Amino acid sequence: MDTGTVARSDGSLWAVRCRRAVSLGERMKGLLGCDGLGSGEALLIERCGSVHTVGMRFAIDLVFTDRQWRVVRVVRRVPPGRWMVWGGWRAARVYEAAADALDCAGLRIGEDLRWRMDA
Repeated sequence: MDTGTVARSDGSLWAVRCRRAVSLGERMKGLLGCDGLGSGEALLIERCGSVHTVGMRFAIDLVFTDRQWRVVRVVRRVPPGRWMVWGGWRAARVYEAAADALDCAGLRIGEDLRWRMDA
């Protein structure tokens, strides 16, 4: 899994450490089996328009983006055990973070949220 950072439209960092799930196995596993994420950490799942939290051990915040990296939906504090959270027709990827660990409340629909690989 690649690791990088996530920058907001204004250039500020939204996540200081973000793993990126690209392969089918990585995308299917997501955060299952993980005990949590630290402050400033997230997981980016590519080619993903919906997620579930069945089998999760902690609540998460979700930020869905379209193919142009624009935020299309933000869902906060999704508890473990939810069968499906849909990002909408335009959702192409999703950022997952521990609930309240990142500033999801401050994100605006249409704002860019871009993952950048560590150098």
